[in-house]
Amino acid sequence: MKSTPTVIEPDLRISAAPVLIGIVAAGLGSLLIRDFHPDRALTVPALSAAVVILALAAAAGILADWRPQFARPIVALAAALIIWLVAFPLAFSGATALLALPTLLAAVLVSIPAALVATAITTALVLITGGDGLSLLAVWAAFGLIVGAYHRVSEVAGWATDRYHEAHAALEEARDRKVTLEQALADLAQANQQLTRLNELAQGLRQVAEDARTAKAQFVANVSHELRTPLNMITGFSEMILEAPEVYGGGIPTALMTDLGVIHRNAQHLSELIDDVLDLSQVEADQMALTREPTPFGEIIDSAVEAVRPLFASKRLYLKTELPDDMPVVWCDRTRIREVLLNLISNAGRFTETGGVTLRVQCDAAAIEVSVADTGAGIAPDALDRLFQPFHQADNSIRRRYGGTGLGLSISKRFIELHDGKIWVASTIGAGTTFTFRLPLAPPIAFEAGYARGLAKDWEYVQRTRPSAAPKTIPPPRFVVLEQGDALQRLLRRYLGAVELVQAGDLETALREVADQPSRALLVNDLSLTGALARVQAATLPPDTPALICSVPGVQDSAGAFGAADYLVKPIARATILAALDRLQITAGTILIVDDEPEALRLFRRILSSSGRDYRVLRAADGHQALTLLRAEHPDVMLMDLVMPNMDGFQLLEVLRDDPKLCDIPVIITSARDPAGQPIVSRGLAVNMQDGLSAQRLLACIMAITDALAPTARG
Repeated sequence: MKSTPTVIEPDLRISAAPVLIGIVAAGLGSLLIRDFHPDRALTVPALSAAVVILALAAAAGILADWRPQFARPIVALAAALIIWLVAFPLAFSGATALLALPTLLAAVLVSIPAALVATAITTALVLITGGDGLSLLAVWAAFGLIVGAYHRVSEVAGWATDRYHEAHAALEEARDRKVTLEQALADLAQANQQLTRLNELAQGLRQVAEDARTAKAQFVANVSHELRTPLNMITGFSEMILEAPEVYGGGIPTALMTDLGVIHRNAQHLSELIDDVLDLSQVEADQMALTREPTPFGEIIDSAVEAVRPLFASKRLYLKTELPDDMPVVWCDRTRIREVLLNLISNAGRFTETGGVTLRVQCDAAAIEVSVADTGAGIAPDALDRLFQPFHQADNSIRRRYGGTGLGLSISKRFIELHDGKIWVASTIGAGTTFTFRLPLAPPIAFEAGYARGLAKDWEYVQRTRPSAAPKTIPPPRFVVLEQGDALQRLLRRYLGAVELVQAGDLETALREVADQPSRALLVNDLSLTGALARVQAATLPPDTPALICSVPGVQDSAGAFGAADYLVKPIARATILAALDRLQITAGTILIVDDEPEALRLFRRILSSSGRDYRVLRAADGHQALTLLRAEHPDVMLMDLVMPNMDGFQLLEVLRDDPKLCDIPVIITSARDPAGQPIVSRGLAVNMQDGLSAQRLLACIMAITDALAPTARG
C-alpha cells in the first residue's frame, strides 16, 4: 500500500535545555545580586518574581520529557519573566534592549504566533512603564527579523516538500518498475527454460533430419545397384539377341526381334530414369550444376520439337508452334531448358488422343514466356497441386495407361526455379491443359566505370566497307581436357551440354591444343592437385587462358584404388566388355566370371561365347567359389562384381593382393556402383593463370567462387 507523503513544516525551534540552564542561572543571580550590589537590593515583588521563575523552570524541566509541547511555552514564559525582572525593576543601564529577547525566545521555542504575542505584551509593558522608543524599535526589529527568517525557511521547506514529493513519486515509480522488472526477469527465465527445451528438441529434430538426409543419400547411392543390376540383364540379353541372333541358332521371328527392340529401348529409358532420380536428388540437395550462357531460344525449341515429332506422327496428332519473328537470346542452361521442353511436349503428346499440341512463345523486355497447350481430357482441379510433386500423377490410372514415373514435371519445375523462373499449369476438364513457364532473358549487367569498359587489351577498330558474308554462328565454348580416363569429360557432357571438348592424354598435347585454337580454359583432372598444379605452373600457357585443376575420380581411378585392371559400370554393353578385354590384350584363354546373380553369369557367358574368340568361361557365385577356382585354374582374367554374399569382391581383392601366386591375375570389376554418380566428385579446385592475376581479377574470382560455393547458391 502506498504511503501519503507528509509536508515539511518550516521550523527554527531550538532545544529548551540550554534556555532552562540560563533561566536557573539568571534566577539565582537575581537572588544573590544584593550581595554584590547593596545599592540595588531586590524588592519583595522582585524577589517573589525570581522565586516564581525558578518554580516555572523546575516545572518546565519536569514536563520536558513527559509533555514537551507544554514545557516549551513554560520555558519561554520563565525566560520572559527573567528579562522583564532584569530590565524593569533592576533598571540596568541598557537593560531595555533585552526586551527583544522574549520575542526571539518565543519564536525559537514555541512559534511565530507566540512571538507575536510576546512582542505585543512587551510593547504594552514598555508603553505602561514609560519606556523609550529604542526599546520598542528593538522589540519589533527582532520580530521582523524572526519573521523574515521564518519566511525564508518556509520557502526552503516548500522546495524541500516539492522535492520530497518528486522523490516519493520516483520511489513509487521505481518500486513499480522493480516489480515489472522482476516479472520480466521471471518471464525471461521461463522463456529461457522453454527456449532451452526447444533447442534440445530442435537439436533432436536436426539429428533426425540429418539421419533422413544421410538415409536419402545412401538410398541414392544404392539405387544404382538396385536398379542397374536387373537393368543390366534386360539390356544385355536384348542387345545380345539383336546384335548376335546366331548365338541362339538363328531363325528368330521378325515380330520377336521387333518386340526385343522395344524391350531394349525401354531398358534404355529405365537407364535414363536412374539419371533422372540422381538429378532430382542433386537438385534437392542444391548440388545441381547449371551452365548458363547466352543461347538463341529458337534453337532450343527447334531441337525439342524435332525430337518429339515421331511421337506425334505415330498418334496422328498435330504439333504447332507460334513463335515471334525475332526470337530472343536467353541466359540459360541450354541442356536443362531443352529437357523441360521435351518433358512438357512429350507429356502433352502422350496424354492427347485427338487434336494436338500448340507451343507458343511470347516475349517482353524482361522475360520470355513459353506455353504448351494440348487438346487432351484435362486435369481435375484437386489434382493440379500434386502434379509437380515427385512420383505423383493426376491419378493412378495414368501410369497404367500412359506410363511415366511422375518425375518429369518435378525435375522441370526445379530446373525452371534454378533459372529464377516460374512454372504453372491451367486445365479444364474436357478442354485440355496448358503448362506455362517464364524465364528471365538475361542476368543483371554490372557496368564498369570508365570509357574503356568492354574493350579488350590490344584491341583495334577496323571498319568494314561491305556487308559481312560470313555465316552467323555462335561457336560453343571450347575446353581442352587433360585426363587419363573420361570421368571429367562425361561430367561436362552431361551437365554442360553444347560444349566442345578436346581430350589430351599428356600435358604437351594439351598445351599444343590450347595454343592452336582459342580455348575457354585448360581443364586438368588429376588425383594429385599439388603435383598437377606444379606441372602446369612449369609449362607455358597462352595469355588469358586459365588452367583449372580438379580431382574427379573415374572408373579407371576407382579400378586403381581397388587394385583392379578396369572398372565397368552396369548395365554393360557387349562391346564394352570386349573392349576391356582388348585393352588387356586377352583375345583367348580362361575367363572367370564372379557374380551372385545367375542371370548375370549367363549373360556374360553368352557375350563371351558369341564373341568369336577362343574363350574358356568359368563361373562362380561368391568369393569363396572364385578363390577355389582361382587357385585351381589360375585364369587369364577375372570379371568380378563387388557386392556378393559370404565373401564379397572387396574381400576377394584383398586376398588376391596378399597371395603372391594370384596377385598377377588381372581383375575387371563389373559393378552397378558408378564412381562418378556420387554426391561429391572432387575435393578441391586449383586455378592457375600464366600471366598472373591482377587485384581486380583476384577479387572477381574470390567473389565468383564464394558465390558458387555459398549454401544458398543456385546453379
